[in-house]
Amino acid sequence: MSISLILEMAVSDNPDRTAVSVAGSSLTYQQLSDLAAGIGSVLIDSGARSVVYLGGSGLELPTLLFASAYAGIPFTPVNYRLAPNALEAMIARVDGALVVVDRSYADSVAGTDAPVVLTEDVVAQGHVRSSDPLPATDVDPESPAIILFTSGTTSEPKGVVLRHSHLLSYVMGTVEFGSADESDGALISVPPYHVAGMGTIVSNFYACRRMIYLPNFDAQAWVELAREKGATSAMVVPTMLDRIVDHLGSAQVDIPTLKSLSYGGARMPRPTLEAALRAFPGVGFVNAYGLTETSSTIALLGPEDHREAFESNDPNVTARLGSIGRPVPGVEIEIRDADDHEVATGEQGELWVRGPQVSGEYMGSGSVLDADGWFPTKDLAYQDRDGYVFVVGRNDDTIIRGGENIAPAEIEDVLIEHPLVRSVAVVGIPDDHWGQAIVATVVLTPGAVSDSEQLRDFVRARLRSSRTPDHVVFRTELPSTLTGKILRRNIVADILASAEATPI
Repeated sequence: MSISLILEMAVSDNPDRTAVSVAGSSLTYQQLSDLAAGIGSVLIDSGARSVVYLGGSGLELPTLLFASAYAGIPFTPVNYRLAPNALEAMIARVDGALVVVDRSYADSVAGTDAPVVLTEDVVAQGHVRSSDPLPATDVDPESPAIILFTSGTTSEPKGVVLRHSHLLSYVMGTVEFGSADESDGALISVPPYHVAGMGTIVSNFYACRRMIYLPNFDAQAWVELAREKGATSAMVVPTMLDRIVDHLGSAQVDIPTLKSLSYGGARMPRPTLEAALRAFPGVGFVNAYGLTETSSTIALLGPEDHREAFESNDPNVTARLGSIGRPVPGVEIEIRDADDHEVATGEQGELWVRGPQVSGEYMGSGSVLDADGWFPTKDLAYQDRDGYVFVVGRNDDTIIRGGENIAPAEIEDVLIEHPLVRSVAVVGIPDDHWGQAIVATVVLTPGAVSDSEQLRDFVRARLRSSRTPDHVVFRTELPSTLTGKILRRNIVADILASAEATPI
């Protein structure tokens, strides 16, 4: 049994219902299933052992996902914003990859050794084969369905392995099959290489809900598309919601069909959330907390929780706006101290999770689950007496900016190449817009003179813009242990106590 079951069930109940639409084009569930079988046949004939997808969100994305499942090979969407050398190195780590690339990104993979085919070409071939497809491959539910690369605490991304069993457990444990009305539509603007980009496909297809893609997010376009297409639900990351709120100003949104708005991927700034609750008074908000390693959502703060907290005068209830809610069915949580002992209610520790949807497995290095199946999220958290979980930060060095995980080492490795830089440490500090802002603390070589814009330009020329430090501060030395380990917490405290990290 594979995730193909999700599409088969949707076709069985609603073959002529629209499955996905983008920019005036759409596919019904039957059309998408036929095309997936055709492309799946092309993939089987190719001999590929996996598919790497370099492209945006659109009709092709869910089709390629289910075509890969039809062929019995894993699907790996990768970040089209990465530099060509980073993409080539990533693709080289994927076993037997066939690279399917949108024409606009083809130059980025020109140097890869893997076979490359344009998305439009494989889709055209799939249409031809759809009239007489090969039989679907018999898939072991414990085989990999999706591999997602995510930057952790080092500069080399990790390939998270999500098996068919994980994804089916996630969907069947959190979504009621066929629960959507034919008029329902989910507006999706998260990127395909994010776990939410994959989770929205399997969950909305299982509900038989129409997906409306907005490949390139823009606040005004988001509002207009939601209104035009009659979106009843939407998924955004905090930075997107912040821009939507800015676009609306003090006005309330006029999207009469919208019933639900979910967010996740990073810490939601309290002012943004409160402004959004005012702007969308009749909409149910959902905070969906999850990780790539957990096949998406493992905890929810639901609509009633949001409104109750927003309207309450009880500070304990109001505080829940900052929580991730409570675990979804089938998921267990523990909060442990540094000695792996469960902490008392209200005490901080590392959040551990367990359940059939939890993978905790990395390509090439295996599982990090403990002997009892628990996964360490590396998030610091506490739980209140009513069971609400509050994530207060990370226990590693990863910076989460605008819903994107950024490894400090990636930026440090660039800045240290600047001839005037002697040493550097990159940290994240709280930021109302991005969740976290990137701050580079730099020690210059003796006698050197530089300014922050010079160093920011240096990084911007070598990494994509989201990796450019928001602030650069200069110091004569970096705090460190006797063994040379940089004390990042001390750096953060120093920056926050100074006036150097004011908004740019």
